[in-house]
Amino acid sequence: MSCSLLEFCRLQELKTVRDYLFHNQTPEPLEEKSQTADNELSWDTSDWESAWDSGNNKEEEEGTAAATVEEETAGQSEPWLQDCVVSLSPCADLLVVAHEHKAVFLSAKWRTDESGREEMTLAVSWTGTLNTEEGECVSSSICIPLASQKRSSTGRPDWTCVVVGFTSGYVRFYTENGVLLLAQLLHEDSVLRLKCRTYEIPRHPGVTEQHEELSILYPAALVTIDGFSLFQSLRACRNQVARAAAAGSDMIQPPPLAYKKWGLQDMDTIVDHSSVGIMTLCVFDQMKNASILGGFNASVKGSPPAMNQYVTVGGGPYTGFYYAIEGSSQPLLSHVALAVASKLTSALFSAASGWLGWSKNKNEEEAVQKQKPKVEPATPLGIRFGLPDSRRHGESISLSPCNTLAGVTDDFGRVTLLDLARGIAVRMWKGYRDAQLGWLQVSEEQGDREFSPSASLPRRHALFLIIYAPRRGILEVWAMQQGPRVGAFTVGKHCRLLYAGYRLMGVNSVTSQGWQLHTQQVCLLDPTNGALRTVNIPFHLALSDKKSERAKDMHLLKRLTTILRSREVEPDFLEREGKNVLLDIKHPAIKKQALESLLSHKNVPVSCLTNITHTVFDTLKQQDPEEVDTALLQLCSSQLKMLQLYSDIQQLHSAAEIEADLENQDSLEGIEDELSSVGPTLKRYAELTSRPSVSFAQDSPDSPLPAQAFLSQMECTEGGELKVVRGSDTDWNHLGNFLFWDCLCGKCPLHKVCDRLQQAGISPQQLLSLLLSMWLQREKEVLQKPNETVRNLHALLIALSNMKGAVEVSWDPQSISPWWQQVRTTCIQSHNVAAALLAALVAYRAAKASITSRADSKLQSEWEAVSLELEQWVVCVRQLEDVLVLQTLLLVPPSQGAAGGTAAQCSIKTLLEGGTGGIADNVSKWVFRHNLSPERLKEIVQKKEGKNMDDKVEQQAGEGRKEEREKSQEDTERTAELLVAVCQRFPHSLSPDLLFAHCCWEYVVQWNKDPEEGRYLCWAVEHLKLVSSPHIQLGISTMMWSTFVVKRFSAATFLIEKVGKAPKDRLCRRDVGMGDKAMTSFLGCCVQLLQILMEADSAVEEVSAPELSVEEVWSGADGPASIAELALEQRGVHYPLVQHHCLLASLLHAAMTFSLKMKPLSLFDSKGKNAFFRDLTTIQLMPSGDMDPGLVSLRQEFLLQVLTNWVQALDDPSSSDSGTGSSPLPSSGPKAGWWPSLCLELGSLLQVNPDILRRHLVCELYNQGLDLRAEEVMLEVEDKDVLGSQLLVLTGQRLCYSLLHSQSQTQAAMELLARLPPTLCTWLKAMDPSELRCPLVPLSQTSRLVGRLIEILPENHAQYVLALHLLEAVEALTTED
Repeated sequence: MSCSLLEFCRLQELKTVRDYLFHNQTPEPLEEKSQTADNELSWDTSDWESAWDSGNNKEEEEGTAAATVEEETAGQSEPWLQDCVVSLSPCADLLVVAHEHKAVFLSAKWRTDESGREEMTLAVSWTGTLNTEEGECVSSSICIPLASQKRSSTGRPDWTCVVVGFTSGYVRFYTENGVLLLAQLLHEDSVLRLKCRTYEIPRHPGVTEQHEELSILYPAALVTIDGFSLFQSLRACRNQVARAAAAGSDMIQPPPLAYKKWGLQDMDTIVDHSSVGIMTLCVFDQMKNASILGGFNASVKGSPPAMNQYVTVGGGPYTGFYYAIEGSSQPLLSHVALAVASKLTSALFSAASGWLGWSKNKNEEEAVQKQKPKVEPATPLGIRFGLPDSRRHGESISLSPCNTLAGVTDDFGRVTLLDLARGIAVRMWKGYRDAQLGWLQVSEEQGDREFSPSASLPRRHALFLIIYAPRRGILEVWAMQQGPRVGAFTVGKHCRLLYAGYRLMGVNSVTSQGWQLHTQQVCLLDPTNGALRTVNIPFHLALSDKKSERAKDMHLLKRLTTILRSREVEPDFLEREGKNVLLDIKHPAIKKQALESLLSHKNVPVSCLTNITHTVFDTLKQQDPEEVDTALLQLCSSQLKMLQLYSDIQQLHSAAEIEADLENQDSLEGIEDELSSVGPTLKRYAELTSRPSVSFAQDSPDSPLPAQAFLSQMECTEGGELKVVRGSDTDWNHLGNFLFWDCLCGKCPLHKVCDRLQQAGISPQQLLSLLLSMWLQREKEVLQKPNETVRNLHALLIALSNMKGAVEVSWDPQSISPWWQQVRTTCIQSHNVAAALLAALVAYRAAKASITSRADSKLQSEWEAVSLELEQWVVCVRQLEDVLVLQTLLLVPPSQGAAGGTAAQCSIKTLLEGGTGGIADNVSKWVFRHNLSPERLKEIVQKKEGKNMDDKVEQQAGEGRKEEREKSQEDTERTAELLVAVCQRFPHSLSPDLLFAHCCWEYVVQWNKDPEEGRYLCWAVEHLKLVSSPHIQLGISTMMWSTFVVKRFSAATFLIEKVGKAPKDRLCRRDVGMGDKAMTSFLGCCVQLLQILMEADSAVEEVSAPELSVEEVWSGADGPASIAELALEQRGVHYPLVQHHCLLASLLHAAMTFSLKMKPLSLFDSKGKNAFFRDLTTIQLMPSGDMDPGLVSLRQEFLLQVLTNWVQALDDPSSSDSGTGSSPLPSSGPKAGWWPSLCLELGSLLQVNPDILRRHLVCELYNQGLDLRAEEVMLEVEDKDVLGSQLLVLTGQRLCYSLLHSQSQTQAAMELLARLPPTLCTWLKAMDPSELRCPLVPLSQTSRLVGRLIEILPENHAQYVLALHLLEAVEALTTED
């Protein structure tokens, strides 16, 4: 709450610094100095000591004692630091100490102290001599941090330049390492003082933006160097130094320095100065000056001129004010003398460097130094006015950060405060001989602003003057301008007060955006222990008494906050401190804030809160009612009420007495039967929901509710009643838990709890909401003991509904009661279906009892009252029973390896909002998650739970142990029963057609997400086949085609067309989005889909459209239309266009299956090509009439290729060895038995002669050795003559192979060959058996083939005789064998 002196850094090696600077100098005897100091300090100090002791300075006195001991132990050293030139960088990272011609640079370093704490120290980084001319000494120095030009900079300086002034008149610029950058001789006289001004962000729009500059004071002249020009030159010189050090490159001439030089006139002696910056006179002052200078008729310029103000101190006059009008003097350009040679060997040589560079020998160097540079003459500047005091001589001047005030010290031991704008002294302090001055500007804190009347205005700043009186050894802080002394510290008598008065150079309004630069404004350097300390002043010390009181309150609030933040605090201490702080705070708003922060803190016990609030409430009651803040009084009374309620309920929970509730048991009759009827489903549901899950401990419903959480959810109305504030669901459930869970478990008297809550004035509607929320959230615990919890819930519901304001007195049972409607709404919206069903059953009983009692009191009749309310309850209970069965099914986890995913959460509300197809949609998603095949689903739906199903389960169970198989089978059967039960509860919403339609759509949607899974699309088509209604089939297949299939189908077509053959995997993935195998499967599904579409289109005429209905209790569904409804709304398709696409799909499928070369679109004419990929519902111009023979031959060639490849795929001639018939073929893939019939069908559509295809197939089958299959096909061939000729050649090839080319040529075979007719022999030798794919065919088969040949060839055929010869030859061979 008061000023403090904080140590932030410590100097290392102070003795080293002193020894180096004062080498060969003997210190004066200590006794003499002490004696003189005593003599000097022998004045009467009672006036300031009494004023000092009256303040809050207990801490300061303790600090004084400690400092004194430290100084005594260290030994009072001689005041060597007062004789040195000392300067500190505003960033506190570089300190320069110089004496005569020597200097020491100390740089910041971090080190770890004994306790392991990081602390900053200043360690010696460079020592050396700075003089280059005979006899010159250091007279002044400053350290200027230069801003980084990098965009990523956050405001730290790039480097720090040390500027040193000498008695010779030279000003030299060095790096932190002591490397000389440049030297300037701007005036031939001793440099008295160097000062700097840098950019400051204007606090408000009225402030003039000041230019950066370096000012150099000589005894009769003032030089100001433009900051921008200096910044550029220093950067250029430093870069040159770096280059020279690295590579010895040539010197580059840096830009010249722009400076102004003023000859200060009309003042006897000048010892210090301040460059205030640009200022503009107000119009009145301008007129006043004009009339004084120019008389009555003087003319006044339209705009007042901008002027640079300089203030000097010295003698005759004691203070001088100079004004240089902008533009009155042109800036001079100096030649920058680089102190860098082309090769830089060591930084230490910089001390010996000349003005123009390095010299070869001593004579040359002396010659160069004698050539002094040209010194420009000064522009005379007359004094405008001064403060004349002939005997008083000024010693120093210190400018305030806001450039409006300055502090001046003089040889009379006075400190004078100047108002620079008005040019007058406004305040004077006495008794400060050899004083050192500094300024501190403090910004308003965020916390202080909240209670400030100027909260909306920019941040306020307070100004303090720091005075260090070395004779007394004290440091004082004074508030400006006429403020009191706000702090005083006893420090050593040999310290130095270091005040820079500037920040970083090279900053402007753009680059300073977003910088968080911290610079030390004032530092006190103590040479006895090397400590650097800064003054910390709270903003509120600048405020007036009234505001200061508020600031004191703010600090009390901070103190309380600090206590609350500390982890381990004793409750007694916390209570005591809390009471003291709250009673000490005067301002009601802050007192209220403190009380609120105390009440909202989680670590404060309830008893402590109650006692503190009581104390505050009692003190407020004792005050005058008119002076008491009503809001604070209301807060105390309401918080006390809430704390009392919290404590009472906690006591009731810990009470051992449990009341027996017998009066309401009669209305619960029959609920056990209802519970037992839904018992099995509840049990299965509980099993499925009781799986382990991860949650945070603090979110657990069993965690106790702290008082702070209770208070945060309660508020007091104007009528003094309590009201619950609805926060997050978690907080709401926690509160419900706290109030009612023990009542539900039967651990506390629920009627007493309800009475206490009613007494507190909480509305029954809010209590009902809390009860139901908690009941639904704790579903797992409720289902563990349903009978007990249901009984207690019933008692609680009755107790709440009997409260005043629950059920309206005027309620007519024929209308709906808002009270019971609230229960229904909560149950309808809940996803915790089991708990919602139990709550609905209980509420139904309670509502029925209430209605019956009302009817009895009104009618006294024996009839049961029928009411709209009970009807609503019947519907609600029925809906909840349905949802429970459905949710139980959806919770059944899928077997390992299935698609997985999270189970859907159902409630009555979500199902009604899902529309008429919402239920089927949920079940279809479940079917997908469980990977249920269409056939299996069909079995379950049709309830054919016979042998087939058990076999399938056995297959699916795998080869595990018998117990596991039995358990898996049992689970599968239970799941099937559950699905059947769901279908029975929803006979309309889950009719087989609707279920298959939704499953089909779900699978196609999932396939679209992952086209690699071709099985999904196949199963979607299988589900579609199971839909019995052609209308729904037609609509769904149309939607599937247009939504998901046609885009990929067209991409596949164009890809095959472009490649001219079945494309590779990479191309398929790139263009179609799936691999080559998936694309083959996809094209097969396209064929099936288009065939279903054609069949459905043909059947639509014969069957009427189905009527879709919904269960009576679910008739209120309001949401999107189901898939079946959308399907029935689809337009009819154009059959020839579908057939046209089916033709293309079949061709593409064949090409991909057998990896054939083809360009699919080249098999169609222009009409055919144009009709592809159009909307199937539109009528397109289709190909008609005879096709171009060239196209037909291309088509024929392709179909013949397909047949050849199919026969080759059946590469198992051994299967027909038995001669009884061919083995069964697979239903899909290249060996599928339907390929020949498909080719014949395609041939008829593509105008290819089917007989050619059949003959080719017969020949290919015989060629492959598949004689039996060939005989089957031969029966259908029409042109037997041509076939006979083809088969004759094939027979000849077989005989040729067996007689001439076989490895096992027998003697008998050779003899037979000799006996054959010459024509036959010649013919056989001309045959090429290599064309046969299967030449080794049993003779019996060849014999049958020759027999067939004789049958089909007419007798007048040219080759009939050859056939007869062949028959003889085969018979002869057979008999030989």
